[in-house]
Amino acid sequence: MVKHTYRVVTRASDGSLRIRDFDSEEPLLRMHVKIGVDDCSTDLTLRGKPVFRGLIGPFPDGKGVARYESPEVFETLTKEWSRAQAKRRRRRSAAEIQAAAEAAAAEASLEPV
Repeated sequence: MVKHTYRVVTRASDGSLRIRDFDSEEPLLRMHVKIGVDDCSTDLTLRGKPVFRGLIGPFPDGKGVARYESPEVFETLTKEWSRAQAKRRRRRSAAEIQAAAEAAAAEASLEPV
């Protein structure tokens, strides 16, 4: 049986991320109001996990870890993640590669020795 950990990520008063891990959902139930259960996650290990008022989640965060984030942390991390995406590279066709090689060869033959 896999042990489940509940991770809550919020913002501390100094602006840093505050991460707290819980071994069961009992402490979370004392701190947050349960408003339902996750029944539509594509990650089957998250189905049946509680959904809490004021927290966004659950998200998978490693094996056996259900992650919840405050709305502010979710927005900030999502913006950072979207900016960090690698830019798409355009593939050059064979004709473009050949044209570039011919241009380089022509340029090389024009240079004085």
